[in-house]
Amino acid sequence: MSVKSTTFAPPLRRMSPPTAHMRILKKLDIFILKQFCLLFAGTFFICLFILMMQFLWRYVDDLIGKGLPFEVWAKFFLYASMTLVPLSLPLALLLASLITFGNLGERLELLAMKAAGIPLLRIVRPVLLFVLLVAGGSFYFQNVVGPASSKQLAALLYSTKQKSPEMEIPEGMFYNEIPGYNLFVQRKDVETGMLYGILIYTQGRSFDDTQVVMADSGRIQTTAEQMHLKLTLYDGRRFRNMQNTGSAMDHATVPYMRETFLEEVDLIPFDNNFSVMDADLFNDNAETKNLTQLNRGVDSISHELDSMGMAQYEQYGWSFLHRAHLEHNPDSARIIDYAKASTTVFDSVFARLSDGERSQSARVAVARAQSGESQTTGMQDYYYGINRTLRIHRLERHKKFTLALACIIFFFIGAPLGAIIRKGGLGVPVVLSVIIFIFYYIVNHAGEVMAKNGEWDVAFGLWLSTMVLAPLAGWVTLKANKDSTVFDFEAYRKFFRRLLGLREHRHISRKDVILNDPDYASLIGDLQRFAADCQSYKDSHRLWLMPSYLRIFFRYEEDAEVLLLSTQLEQFVLELSNATDRHLLAVLNEMPILEPDAHTRPFRKPWMNTVVGIFFPIGVVLWVRIWRYRLRLWRDLELLQKQCTTIIERIKPLTEQPQ
Repeated sequence: MSVKSTTFAPPLRRMSPPTAHMRILKKLDIFILKQFCLLFAGTFFICLFILMMQFLWRYVDDLIGKGLPFEVWAKFFLYASMTLVPLSLPLALLLASLITFGNLGERLELLAMKAAGIPLLRIVRPVLLFVLLVAGGSFYFQNVVGPASSKQLAALLYSTKQKSPEMEIPEGMFYNEIPGYNLFVQRKDVETGMLYGILIYTQGRSFDDTQVVMADSGRIQTTAEQMHLKLTLYDGRRFRNMQNTGSAMDHATVPYMRETFLEEVDLIPFDNNFSVMDADLFNDNAETKNLTQLNRGVDSISHELDSMGMAQYEQYGWSFLHRAHLEHNPDSARIIDYAKASTTVFDSVFARLSDGERSQSARVAVARAQSGESQTTGMQDYYYGINRTLRIHRLERHKKFTLALACIIFFFIGAPLGAIIRKGGLGVPVVLSVIIFIFYYIVNHAGEVMAKNGEWDVAFGLWLSTMVLAPLAGWVTLKANKDSTVFDFEAYRKFFRRLLGLREHRHISRKDVILNDPDYASLIGDLQRFAADCQSYKDSHRLWLMPSYLRIFFRYEEDAEVLLLSTQLEQFVLELSNATDRHLLAVLNEMPILEPDAHTRPFRKPWMNTVVGIFFPIGVVLWVRIWRYRLRLWRDLELLQKQCTTIIERIKPLTEQPQ
């Protein structure tokens, strides 16, 4: 009998579609990115506009009223905005992340995501990738776009200051931007353009060819062809040296010319047409260099400082080298003895000089000392300027990294903070963003100034804000990931009220609907026993006496009697709150809230009491505070006794009424 072998083919597996969980995550990423990117675009332009207005306000005096063409204004706003982009990005990311995740928390969408098993770090992952791209773009702007824009902006600002120099004339100091003229103005009227108390020095081909003009008032205007300055002076005098004018007059009798005038008009050649100077003149500024150029600048400046230091050593340190050479010279003993002898007989040699020779020697010595002092001061200022330039180069090099890293740090502050506070819109997020950014700006600016002045190390000054905010970002992210109630303001309010010894007050109002009336008959007996227990506790514990220091901090015992009194009191208040008598409700609101452990220990944890008890000065303060709480408990018990008597007298007539 043959048996046919039958082979069973395994069933074909159907390719299951992607799980719903995977589809939700992909759609969720797109949903969160849409929410964030739209808000980021809006907040970025708002932040850039605010910083741009602050920048414009800084240079408003140099730009307004000079008749600049439209293309110059457009270039100015373009270059300025390019330089402000790296500073706008961190603030925009902070504000956008706060609003985005605050909206998700306020609409309970964030809660639904967490309920589906999606952790917070997974929720923020798509936005984090976008933030990393923004941080890379920030570094690119600072390294490529920013230096070029800073160079063009510096050239534009300098050229603008040369336009219409009459607007730049300061008060109380000489102004020499007009070629061949040195102008002093005591006071000027900005609205009318009048200048008062004018003093003008004009120098010709030599020092002797000089004239001075003094005028009571005047005005400087630009001519229509923009090629001359029209100088109009009123009620003035002109003095001119005639010794180098080539005149046929007798120079001995006419050393200078003096002229008086009521009004005089002079035309000064001055090309006032706007032209932008060459931007390559600002290549040495640290703000106009990229990272590679900054590294080269630091190396070249450091090499220059080393060379100057070696030159100074060779110039002023030769005496020490010469002395070391003499010590190894066979004839050095004779030379050193001669030097010592010459110093010992200096006073006798100076005494044999005549009065004129002494005066001449003193003048020569003073002149040499003053020359040495001036030379030392000049070298000191020169060295300070070079070292400051070196610090600025290093500062700009660190700044390219700190501002890019600030984008990531601000995101890790804003996103968890928005998830915790669960407030969207432009209310709380804007306030928190402004506070955090102002704090960051103050710390960063202070570190930058201290580093620029050489009081702090450059790396420490620039990275100080990062070192301060990075732990904050990590702490907020950890708390948000664990759903911590770190921003539960009600808990903080209770903590500070407890710390300051402030108690809550009762707020009991009359109820519109009462289901069960109080049992006044049984309450009378309970209140009488409660008042007797209060009196018994006062007599047995003598609360007015000083508490034991050892028992408070090292031998804590729970006060069960006060705990029982507090529980009974709250039961009475709960039952009597159903009363309809307004006077009775007012008495209930005046009843104090007993704290069972406030008069027994400063902290709930025993180890904290032990620590503060060991540190005697702190323990004494808390010990006095405990004594104050004991006295307060004593007054509370007396008040409760009186209020119990008042309540009993108030509810007795209610028990005598027929049911």
